Amino acid sequence: QVQVVESGGGLVQAGGSLRLSCQASGSTFSTKTLGWFRQAPGQEREFVAAISMSRHTYYSDSVKGRFTISRDNSKNTVYLLMDSLKPEDTAIYFCAHGRPITSNLRNPGGYYDWGQGTQVTVSS
Repeated sequence: QVQVVESGGGLVQAGGSLRLSCQASGSTFSTKTLGWFRQAPGQEREFVAAISMSRHTYYSDSVKGRFTISRDNSKNTVYLLMDSLKPEDTAIYFCAHGRPITSNLRNPGGYYDWGQGTQVTVSS
């Protein structure tokens, strides 16, 4: 079982920035796709960003141009740099680890290991 641990959440004012980190255990990290999803109260979990083993990146329309996903395979870590944060970005952010096919990487069901989540709160 792969352990996935997120960190870096917190409270920030609108317009500010945060960087989330996610570290996964195991020796096959470099062969996996890593995704970030978020879930606000009363809402379904939604796709935010993903990065493939070949470092192709994918973003939801709501964060494109503001968020940047990257990975450091030497540290088994994926990052999500969030700039120009808005109150509507407030949610619990989850890191996901797996090998979804490209057409399925925006679907939570495409991943098989998840972290516990980290809270991001953006005040207006």
